[in-house]
Amino acid sequence: MLKKDLRLIYSERRENLTSQSISDSSLLIANRLLQLPIWNYSYYHLFLSITEKKEVDTSFIMSILQGKDKNILLPKMLDSRNLINYLLTDSTPIKKNRWNIPEPVDGIEVPPEKIDVVFLPLMAFDKEGHRVGYGKGFYDVLLNKCRPDVVKVGLSLFKAEEKIEDIDTHDVPLNFCVTPDRIYSF
Repeated sequence: MLKKDLRLIYSERRENLTSQSISDSSLLIANRLLQLPIWNYSYYHLFLSITEKKEVDTSFIMSILQGKDKNILLPKMLDSRNLINYLLTDSTPIKKNRWNIPEPVDGIEVPPEKIDVVFLPLMAFDKEGHRVGYGKGFYDVLLNKCRPDVVKVGLSLFKAEEKIEDIDTHDVPLNFCVTPDRIYSF
């Protein structure tokens, strides 16, 4: 399937989800993450969920990271394609931007080369580890600035598609994708 078609299909599927089902599925995803070999690292990039778009609720993952005393990096949109990473502290101010994306207002900037693990939002993904986001390329740009060994973990409320047909050369594949039902390894 093509990315544009997958975006439409999965936007509609998300619309049909209840708050309770998103919460339940997000908790299952967070618990399943504990099975991954990713917990010996220090710096974890975590997106904050857009509730209006019915994304995976990452607050459960944040609790796990805080409980394990990890450095949590939150993204802020810098311009039309770039993200800046701020270290989450007790005093980090969070505010929704004009697209309803919660992000830090400012803080301690951490360069992408320091990131060990990136948790990625996505609309859909396939059995080869390719993902479909919202189409702006923010995460592809970020991942290309990270070290080659950065661990890329997709978070999805739905199972894998067979194949995304229109993969671009700049698309960065996942190492793992975690759903409420299983872990996909690529």
